[in-house]
Amino acid sequence: MRPFARRTALPAVASAALLLTALTGCGSGISLDEPIEGPVWRLVQLGDEPIAPGGDAQLQFDRNSGRVSGSGGCNRVTGSFTRAGVSLKLGQMAATRMACADPVRGANEAQFLSALQSTASYRLAPGRLALLDAGGRTVALLSSGNR
Repeated sequence: MRPFARRTALPAVASAALLLTALTGCGSGISLDEPIEGPVWRLVQLGDEPIAPGGDAQLQFDRNSGRVSGSGGCNRVTGSFTRAGVSLKLGQMAATRMACADPVRGANEAQFLSALQSTASYRLAPGRLALLDAGGRTVALLSSGNR
């Protein structure tokens, strides 16, 4: 009786490990480690307010350098980022100091830079990247495709 117990114990442990692996992949349908690096993400919404088409605010994350760069709408921006699972932290962002001719774009840029600094995590959907604050509120919504 004892040899039989040994033979069935190993397959039972392996089956449990496979089940656990399968269950950890369930949930949102999107891998928690799906990359945000690569595409150019264009700003389409700040908080609950949509951004008018034609804005230049955008970001691109570079996995190799751990840097994020782009435009706030008037000025070039750059900084560092760290990402683990859905956690996303952007380091202090540096920006050029050009004046915005359009006061609305200037205000949007200031709000966008503030949103970047308050980002604690993200949610990814096909073609969409939502930046979330520590309370889980969307502070900015970006799109990788045409608006």
